[in-house]
Amino acid sequence: MENKHEILLGLTTTPSSDWRGKVEEMKKFGIKKIALFPTFLKIEERKELYKLLEDIEDLEIPHVHLRNDMDSNEIEYFKNRFKSQVFNIHPANNKYSFSDDFLKYSSQTYVENLIMIPTDEELRKYAGLCIDFSHWENNVRLNNNDWNNSSAKYNDVMIDRLKGYLVGCCHVSAVLNEVRTGTDFPEGRQYDSHTFNELDELDYIGQYRQYLPYYISLELENSFEEQLKAKQYLEGIINN
Repeated sequence: MENKHEILLGLTTTPSSDWRGKVEEMKKFGIKKIALFPTFLKIEERKELYKLLEDIEDLEIPHVHLRNDMDSNEIEYFKNRFKSQVFNIHPANNKYSFSDDFLKYSSQTYVENLIMIPTDEELRKYAGLCIDFSHWENNVRLNNNDWNNSSAKYNDVMIDRLKGYLVGCCHVSAVLNEVRTGTDFPEGRQYDSHTFNELDELDYIGQYRQYLPYYISLELENSFEEQLKAKQYLEGIINN
């Protein structure tokens, strides 16, 4: 029986993520397929990362989170070198907007929900949605309105979008059991996190199973050793 989903370990590049160490872990554990999040690296560091990844024979990177400063050559590199199949970008009107140059790859590119949800107008330009489930759950727990449509709740807008657009890839991060507070968070408080402490911080994904696409990419700062445990745990939830 063909698998409905494939969980990809995520090589993230946030300040708390040891991306060089993760490449070494890939060699240690024989990891040959990942999702790549080069979102915090400017071009020179990206080149360093790519060179490290090229040392892993037969590596595949089906899903890549694009940066707004990437160009066609870089995207073609992913496709040709690592067999990349799906990409995601951030929605318009966020801090790092993407130009229409990315429309060349619109049939393979999906727009992520952040605090704001992609508009119908934007989604029509691309292949559909890349759901970040932790952002979705965070906004549900905060009972937030969607900033694109302040009269409607975030959850209702997401469900409405799903009626008309394909979900081609997704991000799964942790959702903490207790809210964090601080000025760094958009609402002054936040549940979602790129680091999990306990595996049950992934339990929330069970209520979104019907929306899961084939590629489920872990957007986690945790080591690959910890992500392997998370992958096994999520497989139990998804297949339950």
